[in-house]
Amino acid sequence: MLWQVYYYYCPLYLDALLTDKYGAGKYDYIIGIIMALDNIFAIFMIPLFGWLSDKTKTRLGRRMPYIVVGSLISLTLFPMLALMAVLNNFFWFLALMILIIIAMTFFRAPAVALMPDVTPKPLRARGNAIINFVGYVGAIIASLLTMIFVYKDGDPLSAQTATIFPFIITGVLMLIALGAMLVRFRENSVVASMRTEMERGEKFAETLEAVGEDKPLSRRDRANLIIIIAAVFFAYFAFNALNKFGSLYGTKVLGTSEWGLATAVLAASSLLTFIPSVKLTKKIGRKRSVLAGLLIIIIVMLAAGFIKTFGVAIIALFAISGVGWAIVNVNTYPMVVEMASRNNVGRYTGIYYMASQTAQALTSIVVGFVFDWLGLEIYFFYAVVFMALSLILCLFFKTKEKKAARQHA
Repeated sequence: MLWQVYYYYCPLYLDALLTDKYGAGKYDYIIGIIMALDNIFAIFMIPLFGWLSDKTKTRLGRRMPYIVVGSLISLTLFPMLALMAVLNNFFWFLALMILIIIAMTFFRAPAVALMPDVTPKPLRARGNAIINFVGYVGAIIASLLTMIFVYKDGDPLSAQTATIFPFIITGVLMLIALGAMLVRFRENSVVASMRTEMERGEKFAETLEAVGEDKPLSRRDRANLIIIIAAVFFAYFAFNALNKFGSLYGTKVLGTSEWGLATAVLAASSLLTFIPSVKLTKKIGRKRSVLAGLLIIIIVMLAAGFIKTFGVAIIALFAISGVGWAIVNVNTYPMVVEMASRNNVGRYTGIYYMASQTAQALTSIVVGFVFDWLGLEIYFFYAVVFMALSLILCLFFKTKEKKAARQHA
């Protein structure tokens, strides 16, 4: 919820603040750099805090101290961010943006690593499906808030005041969620109670050789890790470009102002696919599921590239694309933490997010140059090229025999 509200309102706030401070002009480039700060910070900070949480030992557990501190700072500062925009204070608005990014990054890897900490390896695709499902629900609620509390440019003390409420509501709901977690979840006791199940899960791991707590990955598994991380990088490199430049493509190439409908349909189809996709994973394994998901996206985006009007065809193709993206998302993170022992799940979680965040930061820059050079008409084909690279890499990912692979879900 927080990130969805942040991404929607902050560019609007920044445009108004920069215009007020420096006069009318084009500030898209500056706004783009500022909005990329979360990806840039994440490249370095998510792996760092993931690694640190692996080494942490407290009464609350390894991950919970990061979740508590990061959440409390974020939910406290978030409403203040909107307030500074309304009060037209550019310096404090920018300072609070940076502090919120740091606070959110502080607990991102520890929070996600908590799932594989207490979920046996054969069940992590299911666990990741639930994580993605809940994340999309939060994003949809945030999108509804942005539709209710509409941003109106003008007098900041009147027309923009209503936009404070999504920030307040998000902060309150974060506080309630954190309180519920503190009351209901005892990390150390849950980890201890799951120890036997975790050990059983190791017997069904998809790694080519057994993963030890005090030994490095085998050569073959290390090659697999590099392959899947590179595949994740190229998949996000393609997909984030679609997200960032979709509205521009819709407006300038297809001549529509309703592009948001296509992205909403994609999000909805992904949401509905996350949990059911686990059945596919159980039947054919993670690698084949990822290949299937990537192939769906490639075929759909290739077809969409030849459609020059916005309508039912584009919307239908985006719905199918959402299915493919959900299948890819559900399986790639478990494939990475499959290589981890219980002592370094946070570090491997950090590696996964470093790949995806680096891709998102870089593609925003690269795609701009490519579109200036070749035109917005290649929007879908740009995505196809990098999704195809991701698929080719996945073909080289080595798995166990079919019988062992089918144990996973």
